[in-house]
Amino acid sequence: MDAPIVTGLMAYGMSGRIFHAPFISTNAGFNFKGVVERNEKKAGKIYPDITSYHSIQELLNDDEIELVIVNTPSNLHFEHTLLALNAGKHVLLEKPAAATVAEVKELYDTARRLNKHLMVYQNRRYDSGFLSTKAVIESGRLGNLIEITFRMDRYKAAIGVKSFKETKGVPAGGLVYDLGAHLIDNTIALFGKPLSFHKTTGMYRDGSEVPDYFHYHLMYPNQLNVYLTSGLQIAGDTPGFWVNGTLGSFIKNRSDVQEAQLDKGMMPTDPAYGIEPSGNEGQLTIVNIDNEKCVETVPSVKGDYNQIFEAVYHTIRNNALYPVTEEHIAWQLELLEA
Repeated sequence: MDAPIVTGLMAYGMSGRIFHAPFISTNAGFNFKGVVERNEKKAGKIYPDITSYHSIQELLNDDEIELVIVNTPSNLHFEHTLLALNAGKHVLLEKPAAATVAEVKELYDTARRLNKHLMVYQNRRYDSGFLSTKAVIESGRLGNLIEITFRMDRYKAAIGVKSFKETKGVPAGGLVYDLGAHLIDNTIALFGKPLSFHKTTGMYRDGSEVPDYFHYHLMYPNQLNVYLTSGLQIAGDTPGFWVNGTLGSFIKNRSDVQEAQLDKGMMPTDPAYGIEPSGNEGQLTIVNIDNEKCVETVPSVKGDYNQIFEAVYHTIRNNALYPVTEEHIAWQLELLEA
């Protein structure tokens, strides 16, 4: 293996603490150099050897840093990514990549001009439920696909404390840019750009300034319909993945354990990491040649966000193609911005 990639985090909030620091500190391909912490210095309590930068500019001025993870509030992604690229850093950028297609184009054009890699972090491609559903679809056992539903629902009636997500007029705010980026990326990862789409949004929480509900209907070739839905006042349990084809159906709840495990301090190197508990398996129903329904349980594929960091390493060190491509992000922003 080539030398580890010296990496810095722009923030150590929930995203930095859960989705990034545990991986760049345990993956041999990375050297976790430091993190920006303007006020309370929390990261050093877990990672005592890192540097705590007082500002983003101090991080960017560190000549040892090769890769910067931009995980600041979504309305600042565009600005901070440009700063990092122009400082000569590769960038791993949290979703949503930007607020508009035009901004995304400028970011990728800048990365090309400076001969740097821009990679967007789409961790839900490596959730257990999505990987399990992808495996069933690619097996061909469902026949020709008719209808697919992906959902990510919450019940959070109160307005959230993160104002950049909740304030009208703030770029890249609201539920569409937050959870919609995940659901759209899941779909694009499987089927590419839709032929057409219809988008519906609504505001249902008292005092909400931004959409807290959305529904997309995406139309693909061969009459495939994909429905993406999310709401912040959905109290009941809804399946995260539901696929219907001419030969059968597959249904799976959204029960990936990685975020909860990381939040409790489990590291990705733990043998139990990413393994869903018994009872969360998917259900596959196939109609056989005698027109009988045969139901079987499908074991959950192990979730593994470390695959993102493996891809980042090989992109930077070996110039491999990062799996979340520029076209994927442009298509995503076209749907988000609509």
